[in-house]
Amino acid sequence: MSGAAHFIVATAGHVDHGKSALIKALTGIDPDRLPEEKARGITIDLGFAHLDLQAPTSSSALHVGIVDVPGHEDFVKNMVAGVGSVDLALIVVAADDGWMPQTEEHLQILIYAGVRRAVVALTKVDLAEDEAGRIAEIRSRLEDTAFADAPIVPTSVQTGRGLEALKARLAKELSELPGAPDIGKPRLAVDRVFTLPGTGTVVTGTLAGGTLNRGQFVVIHPGGHSARIRRIQSHGRDLEAAGAGTRTALNLTDVTGERIARGDVITLSDSGGSSDCVDVLMETSPRASRPVKDGVRVRVHYGSGNVPAHVALASAKQLEVGGRELAQLRLEAPIFVFTGDHLTLRDWSGQQTLAGAVVLDPDASRRAFREGGRQDWLAHVAQSLDDATQFVAARVARDVTVRLSRAFVKTRFSQKDIDGAAARLIQAGTAVSAGGFLVDTPAWTRAVERVAALVDDSHRLNPERAGLPLTDLRSALKKEFPFDEVFDALIAVACERGYARSGSNLHRTTHRAQLPEPLRDAGETLRKVLASQPMEPPSRKQLAPDAVSQRALRFLIETGEAVEVSTDLVMSNASLVAASSQVRNFIRQHGPATVSELRQAVGASRRIVVPLLEYLDRTFVTLRQGDKRSLR
Repeated sequence: MSGAAHFIVATAGHVDHGKSALIKALTGIDPDRLPEEKARGITIDLGFAHLDLQAPTSSSALHVGIVDVPGHEDFVKNMVAGVGSVDLALIVVAADDGWMPQTEEHLQILIYAGVRRAVVALTKVDLAEDEAGRIAEIRSRLEDTAFADAPIVPTSVQTGRGLEALKARLAKELSELPGAPDIGKPRLAVDRVFTLPGTGTVVTGTLAGGTLNRGQFVVIHPGGHSARIRRIQSHGRDLEAAGAGTRTALNLTDVTGERIARGDVITLSDSGGSSDCVDVLMETSPRASRPVKDGVRVRVHYGSGNVPAHVALASAKQLEVGGRELAQLRLEAPIFVFTGDHLTLRDWSGQQTLAGAVVLDPDASRRAFREGGRQDWLAHVAQSLDDATQFVAARVARDVTVRLSRAFVKTRFSQKDIDGAAARLIQAGTAVSAGGFLVDTPAWTRAVERVAALVDDSHRLNPERAGLPLTDLRSALKKEFPFDEVFDALIAVACERGYARSGSNLHRTTHRAQLPEPLRDAGETLRKVLASQPMEPPSRKQLAPDAVSQRALRFLIETGEAVEVSTDLVMSNASLVAASSQVRNFIRQHGPATVSELRQAVGASRRIVVPLLEYLDRTFVTLRQGDKRSLR
């Protein structure tokens, strides 16, 4: 259905309450696909169907993908795999049984998964002895939850009662939702993998966060394998591209089915990597059966997969029923999640749902987790998961310097959201834009002041030098500003405030290099020696044997009076110009020449001429060809 708004609805409820029968009655599709499901008459694994609806107040079409989940307690892990990216839950309660244990557990899982909207289908009303009483019971059970005001629709697949009313209610609820956001970060949580003869590997899942295109290259996490999308389908229809909120099937090349499994995530190569440690905000329902102890081994359900992990609580020995606590999940296998993703924790044996969690840092480190500064930052993140400006501000406050194009990849914010947040922080004066980075304003101000102080100190301590070498300045600032782009931006700001860059040095525009009193005599001595022996200057060690004469010689080199021809040879600039002119004139007159011929032309020893010619080679005056030099 071209142009339709796309949504995902998942069922929930106790076994044998008629979830699959209801879906078949609504859509004409039997979601039970396995032979064992047919034989046993219960849903074991995820089933899928689709339903096209019409928005009640407009001509907009609603394209609904339906995930039917198993209700038996033995298959809760499959149920959790089906509710990872759900817009609306269809909670099914049978009128003859009423609210049951798995109804309650499924309700808790939906809440932990971040689902905030639901419709309740009261099924088998043809068997009800007290329909009004059942509705009152359901309303009571939903009290104090996100679904307290969920509509309750009586239905019967036997008589057809309520089916159209249920469709209408689903259409109304979905039409009031904003639809799945496209943040430019597509993620498909794989829930089925199979191989078709002549086609190859096919995976299915619910696509969230962005669009995937036919022919596009993707990465499969956590393995990191790459593949190409050969073909895309949604509910049997071929597509050029699949968008957020659609049930999607991908035919992949360059990868075998053995390398993909339920729980894997298909995304783009620039979406970051997997992690085996995540920091979270964990909570338990007031209706939970027991607390969660520090260090306990659990199963962490994420997207369509689950992995074992150990819980590390921030401060408490256990998370009480109905409580919240910062925690770290130390995973036994890597997973691919974003900040803001919802997780469900079940006990190791898979018998009970324990808690829910929302990811605060998907790339956490076990080191320093319980330190006060880390805890404060995580608490700040927990308060800003829906506010890009606060979220970016928290990251800048922690890291000081943040690369805008990379730091927020594994978040639920789009690049547009991040850029807008950065602009607001810059306008407010709390951050500075520097070379594609966002920098904490107080830290930036201190750095600008420090650059000025370091240069001024260099002028005071070494007035003979042209300025402070940029390598020294970079080393002094590297700990707080390790990125070249930020350093270059700092230098650019300094150059707007009375400083200038000359070659590899930074100096005040008013600074003029001059030898201080203690070095002046040494400088004059060096000038005289170099002038008296223009083509046979002494070695550098002989020329400047002590610290004072070395500083004076450095001044002559930096100001251009002398030239460092090699590590051991320094000539006055005038002597070098004269020698270079003699070499050029000789080669012009006689053609390519050997070292011996040029030595005689210059009138210097081999000790001087060999490094001189190598210098002329490096400065593109001469070109060595075998044992001869020609002009460039």
